[in-house]
Amino acid sequence: MKIAVASSDGASVSSHFGRSTCFIVYDVADQKIAGHQVRQNTYTAFAKGECHGHASGHRDLPHSHADIVAALRDCDVLLCQGMGWRAADELQRGGIQPVVFAGEMTPEEAVQGYLSGSLKAGGGFCRCHE
Repeated sequence: MKIAVASSDGASVSSHFGRSTCFIVYDVADQKIAGHQVRQNTYTAFAKGECHGHASGHRDLPHSHADIVAALRDCDVLLCQGMGWRAADELQRGGIQPVVFAGEMTPEEAVQGYLSGSLKAGGGFCRCHE
């Protein structure tokens, strides 16, 4: 199993999936972390620079999450602290379970919490891009 965690700096969990600078991808075997790798985010609209100069972000611009879904296609789960419903929907259709959680913790603690079932649910998927 592979679990991706959205991060803004490689050491903490990003407050929003689309604005993360990287994804820490954990390899999990027998409910334990077996290793990890960091993948730079060059896929989301924010990372591509499509949101700069727009006070309201990119909500009025057509965009797709297909690139990020393809980049994470080997992952089973994606953990973050915030995500738009469109991204969540496209991840789910790509076979990746998006999980929004609440609470301050490191990416590794988030993965451990997911594995143990102790992650506190976040506020759900935001409707910030309507």
